Amino acid sequence: MVKRTSINLDLDRVAKAREVLGTNGATETIHRALDEVVRRELRNRAVRRSYAELTTEALAELRRTRV
Repeated sequence: MVKRTSINLDLDRVAKAREVLGTNGATETIHRALDEVVRRELRNRAVRRSYAELTTEALAELRRTRV
């Protein structure tokens, strides 16, 4: 779903984000930045969940199977 909207943008921030993200326009830059924020949060949640499940026994098993 796409909604046309009007927002106030700091054009210097958009330009910096465009450079970092390698995007062309404001819309593409904002969409890519939002995707990156969501991806980062999901990755962080997965890492936190993995650490929470890392028991002493699980760590020992990982060490045994490491080459």
